Amino acid sequence: MKFDSNRAWKEAAAAVNANREVLFAIAGVFILLPSLAFGLLFPQPAATPDMSGEQATNMILAFYQDAMPWLLPMTILQAVGSLSLLTLFTDRRRPTVGEAIRMGATGLLSYLGAQLLVGLAMGTIAVLALGLATATGLAALAVVLWIAIIVGAVYVAVKTSLTAPVIMVERVRNPVAALRRSWLLTKGNSARIGVFYALLGLVFLVAISIISALIGIVAAVIAGAEAARVLNVIVSSVLGTTMTLYFIAVVAAIHRQLAGPSPEAVGATFE
Repeated sequence: MKFDSNRAWKEAAAAVNANREVLFAIAGVFILLPSLAFGLLFPQPAATPDMSGEQATNMILAFYQDAMPWLLPMTILQAVGSLSLLTLFTDRRRPTVGEAIRMGATGLLSYLGAQLLVGLAMGTIAVLALGLATATGLAALAVVLWIAIIVGAVYVAVKTSLTAPVIMVERVRNPVAALRRSWLLTKGNSARIGVFYALLGLVFLVAISIISALIGIVAAVIAGAEAARVLNVIVSSVLGTTMTLYFIAVVAAIHRQLAGPSPEAVGATFE
């Protein structure tokens, strides 16, 4: 089946608009609040002009090392929330919010396992490729390999982007089987799906950047730098949660379009 991006977006937007109160309630608890808490408790360090590249890299690594104990539970919470939202988008039995959350929790290990497998595979390939470039001492080879790794990572991300709906809609709990199914579903449509994701992400990121910048400037003038930082974190978290919600709806619509209707997957209405 040829992927129709216009149809996918219309279905996703209609699903969100029709049920936004319930969707935003779950997204607020599982995605917004963890993101907001992390942003307020761990402000992103800013590099100064006098820092070398190595110093900036070390600063970022130290930041994530300190934040790791908080990042792990935040990731788990947001994964459960995303899977719960996906259940609400796709399950025709109209589960309650509590049932959707329980179903999202049951798919968590499979989803995390699939993500871990992809991350380990890509990380291993990257280490081997960059190790080869370092051993040869060829700067040009290192650049080419970096580009190849980035392109490969994007391609794999697109090919495996339907893993979550495969787990939740088709009830495929084996991470390897879920990844394989996602790979097959996107066959012949990878480029179209990738361009659609890129355009959608670009629109959201530009909107978030502009709105955050404008609010930050006004808040800094009126209330000072610290108040502007807090407000910027709040606004960015809200907009980021909205973007995540729409992306989940889009992934559900793409899966429904490419996999076809199933006994458990239809439309976009629920209680």
